[in-house]
Amino acid sequence: MIRVIAICLLMVFLSACNSNPLTPTNGLVKKALTLQVEQTQQQLSQQLDLNIKSFEIKHLAINQQKYQTIQTLPAYHIRGTYDLTMKLPKRQLNQAKKPFELYMQLQKEGKTWRLLQAEKVSGELEPIWRSYLIQ
Repeated sequence: MIRVIAICLLMVFLSACNSNPLTPTNGLVKKALTLQVEQTQQQLSQQLDLNIKSFEIKHLAINQQKYQTIQTLPAYHIRGTYDLTMKLPKRQLNQAKKPFELYMQLQKEGKTWRLLQAEKVSGELEPIWRSYLIQ
């Protein structure tokens, strides 16, 4: 009986050690995704002359968080799905289970996160990373 209790306690302690406090939360991922969608919507609005009044992200589901280092700082490659509702002047557009992929990076001081977007440059092997503060 004591052995079973000891094993249970050991499992609890080991699982607590594995949780990384520097992993982005769902709320932070939603903010990063909102920033990414805003940028895409602005580009589409300009190119297609659309008037998107607002949008809403719901049902965010993170399927994968992969740790990596980008430019010597810790980063996460995050994949998942979300539901998007866009409000247009005369109607509302709903899109369910839209896949997303984004990169998030923790800054040196460990207090702020940035959304990273890779930009391929012709003739270069490595992409140029653009970063945007997540507020």
